[in-house]
Amino acid sequence: MAGKYDDEKREAAAGTQLLHHFGLAAGVRVSLGHVSVRIPNEPDKFVVKGRGYRSDALPRIRPEDMVVADLDGVWVDGPRNVVPCFEVKIHSCLLKARPDINAVVHVHPKYSTLLSTLGRTIKPMVQEGARLVLDDIPVYPKQKIITTDDEGTAVANAVGQGSVALLFGHGAVTAGTSMEEAIMGMVHLEHQAEMNYLAELLDGREHPSVSRDLVLESTSSQGSQYQLPHFKASVERAGAPIYGGAWGYWMDVAQGLI
Repeated sequence: MAGKYDDEKREAAAGTQLLHHFGLAAGVRVSLGHVSVRIPNEPDKFVVKGRGYRSDALPRIRPEDMVVADLDGVWVDGPRNVVPCFEVKIHSCLLKARPDINAVVHVHPKYSTLLSTLGRTIKPMVQEGARLVLDDIPVYPKQKIITTDDEGTAVANAVGQGSVALLFGHGAVTAGTSMEEAIMGMVHLEHQAEMNYLAELLDGREHPSVSRDLVLESTSSQGSQYQLPHFKASVERAGAPIYGGAWGYWMDVAQGLI
């Protein structure tokens, strides 16, 4: 029999696995990270990974393992003897502070975390995710895990009205109106951080980066190709394209569709 929160649990479990598939939670970090998804018809509740499984590795998480919590971070539904993830306050405080967001991601990405400890600014280096790092990313200044209301609220304040914050020597947090937006934000953040790391190895600390003008030009033109005459004519003949990109592929992998 279908359960009340089955759709959201399936989505959040797939997103949890994607943190591993994208390389954000692997090796010593394979059990570190979580994705939350707000329940559309009950916006004061969300689905997130728990703590208390025999095997806590992210690629092993299944829908039936997920926990429903309220905006105080308290267990509402899920397996017995499993509590919400220890850093549930990252999710509950952000979702409470920002009714406009529906998903939050916390993970320990290698390069982003390293650059936070070194005090480096993550600058736009490549097209993917350039807008995300166009301005300096706020940094929550403590390394300890986020377990209290005060700490969760401080992280939410660091994110502010944006979508990303670094946790000093600890990891990163991204938020979005959808799980895709929140997870791909983390993927792009880590990709930009890795490119910054490689650039500094090759060209020194003051290495060049993509200018603000070029980033804005690139991001403002995305999707505009469909206004060009040859694309308009093609869409009229073939129909509008359905595009999933990396997200569509990896979601299919996480859900066992390919």
